Amino acid sequence: MPHDHAPGSSTSELEWWRSAVIYQVYLRSFADGNGDGIGDLAGLRQRLPYLADLGVDALWLNPWYPSPMADGGYDVADYRDIAPEFGTLDEADELIAEAHHHGLRIIIDVVPNHTSSEHAWFREAIAGGPECAARQRYIFRPGSGPEGSLPPNNWRSVFGGPAWTRIIEPDGSPGDWYLHLFAPEQPDLNWESSVVHAEFESVLRFWFERGIDGVRIDVAHGLIKDPSLPDLNHTDAELLGSAAHPGHPHWDQEGVHGIFRSWRRIADSYDTPKLFVAEAWTRTPQRLARYVRPDELHTAFNFDYLTAPWRAPHLRRAIDSSITAMSAVNAPTTWVLSNHDVVRHLSRYGCVQPEDDLGPLSVAQGAGPLDLTLGTQRARAAALLTLALPGGAYIYQGEELGLWEVDDLPDDMLQDPTWARSGFTQRGRDGCRVPLPWSGDAAPFGYSPRDAYAQPWLPQPAAWKTLTQQVQGEDDASVLALYRQALRIRSGHPALGDGTLQWDSSSSQEVLSFARHPGFRCVVNFSASPIPLPSHRKVILSSSPLTPDGQLAGDTAVWLAG
Repeated sequence: MPHDHAPGSSTSELEWWRSAVIYQVYLRSFADGNGDGIGDLAGLRQRLPYLADLGVDALWLNPWYPSPMADGGYDVADYRDIAPEFGTLDEADELIAEAHHHGLRIIIDVVPNHTSSEHAWFREAIAGGPECAARQRYIFRPGSGPEGSLPPNNWRSVFGGPAWTRIIEPDGSPGDWYLHLFAPEQPDLNWESSVVHAEFESVLRFWFERGIDGVRIDVAHGLIKDPSLPDLNHTDAELLGSAAHPGHPHWDQEGVHGIFRSWRRIADSYDTPKLFVAEAWTRTPQRLARYVRPDELHTAFNFDYLTAPWRAPHLRRAIDSSITAMSAVNAPTTWVLSNHDVVRHLSRYGCVQPEDDLGPLSVAQGAGPLDLTLGTQRARAAALLTLALPGGAYIYQGEELGLWEVDDLPDDMLQDPTWARSGFTQRGRDGCRVPLPWSGDAAPFGYSPRDAYAQPWLPQPAAWKTLTQQVQGEDDASVLALYRQALRIRSGHPALGDGTLQWDSSSSQEVLSFARHPGFRCVVNFSASPIPLPSHRKVILSSSPLTPDGQLAGDTAVWLAG
C-alpha cells in the first residue's frame, strides 16, 4: 500500500540504498499525460500510486533535460531544466514532492561524459574559433594525415564509425576534430578543465537542493582520457568497456576516482546524504568495486549478473564474484536483469538453445528460435532469484508485466543512433523502449489519454493486450501479481535485503540453492525436469506452481521457510 509520509531520515534509514528495490522509469515510454504520444511527467505523476502499490523504494528516471534526442536524451542541452515534451521545472518539483508523499525516493540521471552538440558551451566552442577558451571544455585536436584530413587517432564510437568529427571553422576552412565516444551529437567533455569540474558540482547542488534523493552517473568509467590519445590496437575498441584491457586509454582510467571523491563530499554535506549510482563497465568485479569504496560512490550496476546466460554455473560465478568484490569495500551488491540499453531478459532467456556467449545487446542470433512461454517461465524464476540475493535490486519498467523485446518495429520508426551509424545493420535499443500497456484491448493500451491527438512514439504489439496492468491486476497468477507478492514479502522479511548468503551443497550444474538468516531459503531449478524440494517448514512463494507431487518444476524458483 502507498505510504502516507515522505521517506524518513532516521539513522536506520540513512543507508536505505543498501537494500532498496529501485524502479527504472524510461520517461518517454512510461505514460503519456498530455496525448502527444510521448511519456511525460504528467503521466508519471498519475501512475505514482501504481508504483507505490508495486512495492518499490525509489524511482530512477532517465534524462529529463532539454535535448535534441539524438540519443534518447543522453545528449543534454541544458542540465538545469526539463525538456518541454516532458513538462516543466515546476512539474518536476511537484513530482518530487508527490513521490515523497507516497514513500518513493527520486534518482535522476546525470550525463557528465558528454553534452549535446546543441549545448551553449559547444555552440560557443564552434563559433569562437580555434583559440577560444570554450574549446578547452571539450577535446579538440588537429587531424592527422595530409592537411589534417584524417582523425587524430583510430578510436571508434560505441555507436559505430569514427569517434572523431571535423568541424568547419567560422571562416569556412576545415578545422580541428572533436572527440565523441558516442554519437557526433554528443561531444566529449574535457575533464582536465577546472571549469567542467565546477559546472557539474553546481549541477549536482542544483538538483539536490530541489529535493532529489540521488543521482545515477552515466558512463562513469569514461570521463578521463589518456592525454596522449594513443591508437587502439585491440578488438574492444567499440565496447562500453567490460572487456577493456588494462591501461585502456578512455575506459576506466584512474583519474575518474578523484572526481567521484569530490562529488561524494557534496552528497555527504546534506542532512540526509544523497545517493550516487555508477554506470561503469569494467573488466572485472574488482575494478568495479573501486568505484564504490567508502569515500566514492554508493552503488554500481552489476553488469556481470545482467550479461550472464540462464545457466546455474554462470550465474553462480557472477553472484560469487560480485559479492566478494563488493564486500571487500563494504558496499552492497546490486542486481539487475534488464534496462533501457539491452534486450529485455524475457527474450534473452526465451532462446530454446541459448549460447553461453549470447550478449544482452542482441536477441538470440543463431541461438535458436524464441519461445515466449519459456522466456516467461525463466523470467519469473529470475525475478525471485534476484530479489532473494543480498543487496539491492533494479526493476526495468515493464518487466513486472512480463514484456518481451519488440524485435519487429518498422525500419522507418527506429530512432536509436546505432541503426544509422551501423549502416542500417544493427537495429539498436528501441525494442526495449516501446511504451507500456496499461489498459484496454487495443493500442495505445491506456498509455495515452482517450483524447490523445498522436500515436505513441513507438508502436506497441497488439498481443500486449493480455499483458496490460489492468488485466494482470485482476489475475493472481500474473507476472505482476508475482512481483507484488515478492516485493511485499521482501520488504517485511528479516532475512532479505542487505546481508549475506550461504550456498547449499545441493547447488549444482542445474540448481542454485542458498540460505539467508534467519529462516529463508531460495532454490532455483535450471533444468527441464522437476526436482525434490529440500527440507522446509513451508513454501513462501514460487515463481510457477509446484508439480502435483510437490516437486520444483523446471525453470522455476521457490522461496522456503525453515
